[in-house]
Amino acid sequence: MKCNRLVDAGRRQFLRGGLMATAGAAATAVVGQQAKAQTALARVDYPANRLANVADLTENEPLDVSYPDPDSPGVLLKLGGAVEGGAGPDGDIVAFSVLCPHKGWMLGYNGEDRTFNCPGHFSRFDAEAGGQQIWGHATQNLPQFVLRVDDDGEIYAEGVDELIYGRLSNVL
Repeated sequence: MKCNRLVDAGRRQFLRGGLMATAGAAATAVVGQQAKAQTALARVDYPANRLANVADLTENEPLDVSYPDPDSPGVLLKLGGAVEGGAGPDGDIVAFSVLCPHKGWMLGYNGEDRTFNCPGHFSRFDAEAGGQQIWGHATQNLPQFVLRVDDDGEIYAEGVDELIYGRLSNVL
């Protein structure tokens, strides 16, 4: 008799465990779908904005632009050689936010070493390496605009690869 009761208790525990596992799997699936939906909602699809024409650019001289809106300053650069994330016929046109991702200071461009430099806490970002942070307090790379150049040489920004300082969401 005692043995049968232990077997019954084992069956009950087994069934209870199976029920809990099923409930846990269902909850995980629901949470996963909610997280996926929230991620999709957090993304901002910026419209394509015309920034300039290839003819407007001079090699290694930044052209002031704003993207994705007038409150987000940036620069457009023709670097003179194909680079990471470069657009245009030579793959040398890039654009970046000029707000330091660390504290939002306005960055300056140094044409000699092709870096963006922060006067606040001295972070430096390499324009030829996709805005990679190379020095300082910043913990993320400089946001680079995703560019498209059409057959007429018109340059359009179509997204941003990193979070622009002061924004909760903007990554496509």
